[in-house]
Amino acid sequence: MKIQTLLTTILFAVILMPWNNAIAQSGQYGGWQMGPGMMESGWGMGWFGMIFMLAFWGLVIIALILLVKWLIQATSGKKAAPTSSNRGLEILKERYARGEIDKAEFDSKKHDIID
Repeated sequence: MKIQTLLTTILFAVILMPWNNAIAQSGQYGGWQMGPGMMESGWGMGWFGMIFMLAFWGLVIIALILLVKWLIQATSGKKAAPTSSNRGLEILKERYARGEIDKAEFDSKKHDIID
């Protein structure tokens, strides 16, 4: 079935195809200026179109780069903020290391923080 469709399409293309020039290269297509002189006839965008195209694709590429950068930063392995119990234990360890509290007080407060 697919081979018949393909052969039919090829047959119609060969029969209907003009052998001298393609329609777009002939210069006229239903009154529209098409072909090699399309940009010179006033219908094309010219230099403005080229500059606009470059600016558009430049913005698209910059947006993609910023998106990738943001995704990398958002999914990086940043440590979570310490919880209040962890921070309290850190402060207790610092006070013990500075000698502000003794071993008995450290153990008592550590037990209170952990529970």
